Amino acid sequence: MTTHATVALVALLVLACWFDVRERRIPNALTLAGATAALLLRSGWGWGSVLEGAAGAGLAVAVALVPFGLRFLGGGDVKLLGAVGAFMGTDQLLGALLLVAVVGGVLAVFEAIRRRALGHALANTFGFAKQVMLFGRAGVAPTLESPRVMSVPYGVAIAVGSLLWWFFGGVSV
Repeated sequence: MTTHATVALVALLVLACWFDVRERRIPNALTLAGATAALLLRSGWGWGSVLEGAAGAGLAVAVALVPFGLRFLGGGDVKLLGAVGAFMGTDQLLGALLLVAVVGGVLAVFEAIRRRALGHALANTFGFAKQVMLFGRAGVAPTLESPRVMSVPYGVAIAVGSLLWWFFGGVSV
């Protein structure tokens, strides 16, 4: 891992968290700048490294499209994951994505407990899962626009999970 890549990734994720918590959105300019910085930093190791970063970005976006289509993630979250993928590359991406999902789940549970709505959140989660498992034939399922449905700024989970993986998961870029 290079110092420049680490500084760029940390800066990207800190800014993304700030925007997501404050405005509940992550600007396109930020995610594009992050992905561009990752690919430019990778260019020092040749075209193979740049292609690995581009493949990581593409894979991250592809994986995030399903939760985006189900309206679990916003567009900024998908693009932020793409920028993270550009830093991680395909070889480190899976571990980072798994850690992001775990952190996101923990964040959601803490938010539900804080709002004293854990039972309701679990019922909504069951409704979402049933809808997915039955390919939309489970009747009316809650959506993110339904009353009392909670959402969390997932950019925080992306940042924490990605940085934990970057520093402790064996990233060698």
